[in-house]
Amino acid sequence: MYTTLISAEELLALRAGGAPLMVFDCSFDLMNPAAGEAQYHQGHIPGAVYAHLDTALSDKGSPDASGKVLPPPGAASGGRHPLPSREKFAIWLSSVGFDNGMQAVVYDRQGANYCGRLWWMLKWAGHDAVAVLNGGLQAWQAAGGEVTDRAEPSHFQTNFALGPELRQLATSASVLEGLAGGHQTVIDARPGPRFRGEVEPLDPVAGHIPGALNRPFQSNIGPDGRFKPASELRAEFDQLLGGRDPASVVLHCGSGVSAVPNLIAMELAGLGQPALYAGSWSEWCTDPSRPVEKG
Repeated sequence: MYTTLISAEELLALRAGGAPLMVFDCSFDLMNPAAGEAQYHQGHIPGAVYAHLDTALSDKGSPDASGKVLPPPGAASGGRHPLPSREKFAIWLSSVGFDNGMQAVVYDRQGANYCGRLWWMLKWAGHDAVAVLNGGLQAWQAAGGEVTDRAEPSHFQTNFALGPELRQLATSASVLEGLAGGHQTVIDARPGPRFRGEVEPLDPVAGHIPGALNRPFQSNIGPDGRFKPASELRAEFDQLLGGRDPASVVLHCGSGVSAVPNLIAMELAGLGQPALYAGSWSEWCTDPSRPVEKG
């Protein structure tokens, strides 16, 4: 069972051995939501299922009379990519033929920016056998893995059963409570200019949660496109935390997607399993009563 990362060579061996397995392509582009699926159709790992961030991995509502889009009732978070309920996510998993006895492997073409979302959601649904393909599609091709543009056949419906939550979901209320109690460390995965409030291309308010630390998600990836070695990640997070308790960490970004590479990196570094604030900045900044800091 692979639970964090899997190499291209390990995936090749797993497929050759006939293990129960489903591969998910999570390629995406925030600025062009149709681009990821187009990339999938142009070339993907044979048998891979496409997991669309906006439809499969989010529960977006419809615009109201003012044009504002609100999360539908039952969504597990707010923000630009509202987390669906565990029950709704289980229905999607069942619809694509995924069951509890399978190993899941997730990948993208964007430095693990998007596939981590599905990795985390499967853990949250109680499924531990899920791993990120280290280095993404590029590493798969470099290892001699086949890529195809063929249309994949649909799978028989399964009945994926939810298990106990294996990762912790933080909410706006819990983050606000943590700020008041002083027992929480927030790490923001957005680029420095957005974190500091110098620019804000996506959300209505610029800035960050007061006291948050900044670690852009790309910091976890080495020049070879793979996650940095555990020892290097540990040294970098120790320096960032400056003696703060790793157990107090809550991770977020703009909409709860690109924060996950930080979460995976902390786990690789042996720093526990921090909570994910899935609503992230895009949910936090919608309520003017919540404090905002710049600089």
